[in-house]
Amino acid sequence: MDFVFIADSLLLGVGLAMDAFSVSAAYGLTEPAMKKPREIFISGTFGVFQFAMPLLGWILVKTAVNQFEKINRFIPWAAFIILMFLGIKMIIESLRENREKEEKEAEQIKKKGSGFFEVILRGIATSIDALSAGLTIESYSLPQALSSSAIIGAVTFALCLFGIFIGKKAGMKFSKGAGILGGSILIIIGIKIFLSGITG
Repeated sequence: MDFVFIADSLLLGVGLAMDAFSVSAAYGLTEPAMKKPREIFISGTFGVFQFAMPLLGWILVKTAVNQFEKINRFIPWAAFIILMFLGIKMIIESLRENREKEEKEAEQIKKKGSGFFEVILRGIATSIDALSAGLTIESYSLPQALSSSAIIGAVTFALCLFGIFIGKKAGMKFSKGAGILGGSILIIIGIKIFLSGITG
């Protein structure tokens, strides 16, 4: 693992973790007296799913590439389109959000509850986009894919802990900026993969 590999994985982790960060902030907002074990459970759940989804995406892409060699040339295009779409969508949603909409997430948590299964379901929902990371790490070997996914999961875990802290202390004031940051990172990564693919 070199510096570029670690930096790419860290950036991808930050970009993909912003939805989980926002939901974690909502948890902090609704449970200002949340204890450490629960903070670790919520953050760990999001981190585990953010670890698993890129790895699953990598397996699916690798399987498809092995089955159909001709699609290999289209992977940079597919990664570019998907990451651009996700990044732009994240930025637009963040710019449209207002205080009322931001707190709707917290209201849903209050209504639906925040027990074990609800946290698991939100972990799955916020990590679906991370399947796209399988395209971005397609050229990695299995150990590299595992390492990159582990970094993405660890980044998500750390950001979710921070999100809960922010939610408890300051509400959801930072969720808009987080979405813009995450979307911008995904767009940059998409462009980088596309340029590397067509020039490599």
